[in-house]
Amino acid sequence: MQPGLPSSQELKEYRIWDSYFTPSYSHPGRDGSSGIFADVERSLPVMRKAQFEKACYFPHVGVGTTTDAAYEKLAQSNPDVILKPLERWPDLLLGMIQLNANDVRASLDALNRWLRDGPMLGVYFPGGGPGAMTCSHRNFFPLVERIIELRGVIMQHTWFKTGGKQGPGESTPSELAELAAKYPEQKFLCAHAGGEWEQGIRAVAATPNILVETSGFDATAGFIEMAVRELGAERIVFGSHLPSRSLGTELGKIVGADISENDRKLILGENYRRLLQPILQQK
Repeated sequence: MQPGLPSSQELKEYRIWDSYFTPSYSHPGRDGSSGIFADVERSLPVMRKAQFEKACYFPHVGVGTTTDAAYEKLAQSNPDVILKPLERWPDLLLGMIQLNANDVRASLDALNRWLRDGPMLGVYFPGGGPGAMTCSHRNFFPLVERIIELRGVIMQHTWFKTGGKQGPGESTPSELAELAAKYPEQKFLCAHAGGEWEQGIRAVAATPNILVETSGFDATAGFIEMAVRELGAERIVFGSHLPSRSLGTELGKIVGADISENDRKLILGENYRRLLQPILQQK
């Protein structure tokens, strides 16, 4: 592999779909200098350089996933504010709502509003903040069952940390494997491959309905090669973590790996498109 990014044509042929885009940490409705609109604009030159086709972000929808009481109230009273980024960049952005397993009733209502009746394609369960809950908790069961009915995609934030969890609601890949084993018909995305990726890959390897997502930690030699070897390229999905991570860090993990060109195409877009296809066909 030559140093630097592949050519523009090569990148275009990868058909990159980004599963983990974090503009202003997905706080829609704030369109000032530090809000989601400014962050998307700031990311567009990089995305164009890399020939991204799509990018998925995770809007808060007023179910208690932020500590911003004013925004939570706004999202509940005026849900159109959540649609503004999707309306502004309809050819680029995809959306998956953040859910709060601490509030099952509100989260079920949000699934009906945003997946069944709206444009969203799945859900993101956070690893921190007021909406976080360990994903092996029974509160997840009715939510996952409803998502299965709606054919949605599930992204679960996961991390292994030296010294234990950052907060009691944080989830590890091992806990995601416990949940996923109960619902073998549903695919789950293990965000960040658990951070400490060697342990994360091993934790989910025996649970075939879990795919690992690649973003969120520094590029280190051997990550993608191990994931392809232990899981198969079909179980790996690219995420950029833009704009809080760099294109070189995140895209470099895949384009610089010692894997086949076909595996690169699977990881950079094809696997995610296949995952989204059931719900996209309903929209």
